[in-house]
Amino acid sequence: MSNLSIPKTYKLFIGGKFPRTESGRILEIRGAKGAFLANASRASRKDFRNAVVVSRKAAGAWAKSTAYLKGQILYRIAEVLAGRSSQFEAELTAQGSSNAEADVAGAIALLVHYAGWSDKYQALFSSVNPVASPHFNFSVPEPTGVVSTVAPADGSLTGLVSVMAPVLVGGNSQVILTSGKILSAISFAEVLATSDVPAGVVNILTGMRDELVPEFAKHMDVNALLLCSDDDAEKKAVELEAAENLKRVSLQADKALSPSPYHILDFQEIKTTWHPVGV
Repeated sequence: MSNLSIPKTYKLFIGGKFPRTESGRILEIRGAKGAFLANASRASRKDFRNAVVVSRKAAGAWAKSTAYLKGQILYRIAEVLAGRSSQFEAELTAQGSSNAEADVAGAIALLVHYAGWSDKYQALFSSVNPVASPHFNFSVPEPTGVVSTVAPADGSLTGLVSVMAPVLVGGNSQVILTSGKILSAISFAEVLATSDVPAGVVNILTGMRDELVPEFAKHMDVNALLLCSDDDAEKKAVELEAAENLKRVSLQADKALSPSPYHILDFQEIKTTWHPVGV
């Protein structure tokens, strides 16, 4: 008897679990030549709101985690991803990627890169400030809080990791919207779920940009937004929505972010402390 083919159903990743969308809707994923590959959950606005709730609950403890722990967890994600690289290469190739091996290798390299910055960016971006009074005045970066993130639309694994890693290592929790055509997004969530990432710190939704991006911008309990887009109308609409609640917005090109500690700084608040000194 021949083996029965069972296409995988790709679910959402919210609060460390893999729920189906509350709406029951799906995205049909097909390969480059039109062959059916799998069904993925099409996230709704309620799914996003649910993800923000668990993200907020996880934010405080993650922000207080040591730099050493954050770096170790990012490195662990890289280890697990490396161990499953053949699976990711196969998924990316099935969807038409002509450079799947390099894509996976790039994602692993980014995770290691930001793991190394975990205990260094604070020193780089902190400062002691000269003041004309008998005070000791210094500024240090602190996590912004909950960040909503719209990954590049090309469906690359490197693109997904490039927007996740700097936000994560900076002590923020996040909700990521990935392209509906990326099979490996939820497979990557399976990597996160087995890499000591606390539940709710990273949440991944597959869905439609035109439906969810406005919600990412207007939600009152989201502190910042990272949008990868080349659509001027989309960027303008996001900035207008975010202005209503003073949300920080980082607009990036619709491609993988280059590795840089300044992408960590984009989602840090600078806290300045004054302390009197003897005269």
